[in-house]
Amino acid sequence: MAKRSEHSPEELKALILNAAELIVSEEGFTSLNVRRIAREIGYTVGSIYMVFENMADLIMQINARTLDNLADSLMFVSDDKNQQYFELWAMNYLSFALQHFNQWSYALKYSLPATLGLETQAWYMAKVDKIFLSVEAKLAQLKPAQTEKEVKYAVRALLAGIQGICIFLINEKNNTSEVKEIEEIISVLVRNFLRGWLIDSNEISSI
Repeated sequence: MAKRSEHSPEELKALILNAAELIVSEEGFTSLNVRRIAREIGYTVGSIYMVFENMADLIMQINARTLDNLADSLMFVSDDKNQQYFELWAMNYLSFALQHFNQWSYALKYSLPATLGLETQAWYMAKVDKIFLSVEAKLAQLKPAQTEKEVKYAVRALLAGIQGICIFLINEKNNTSEVKEIEEIISVLVRNFLRGWLIDSNEISSI
């Protein structure tokens, strides 16, 4: 490890976040505390509070990184076939949830502190919105007549369904057969979602 004086504030911030993420990944958020992080990186507790305002700030930053990593993993989906695209997007989401279970599950239930300023809230919510960007664009292509609001709500409904499946079926010790079953259930959800999305409003009223 480099000497303390060799780390700039940004480098120290990254060092702290990396150590915190490793603790969370291996042991969960209940094992995360400032003294533990300080011991892992060879700094004092005071040094950590020079970079982060408090523990709530640190946790928000960890969750923000989780959202960034999730969004990046979903952006790599590319396929011209509509149904296959949405299924691949959903499988990428499942894969991320499986590989980063502790970070993912905590970020999912995390709520921003009410005391945060509007600028920080907007910064964080932009990271949430980024998760939906690629799939919103793809869904809009299927039905150009739909409004931006309708597309936005539809994608969030789809992801809520995928998240629900993951919450109920994922555990920390998934074997191959269990993962395969989750994939098949998610595929059923996606296919039925697309069928519903492609039905015209006139057809819906007659069902």
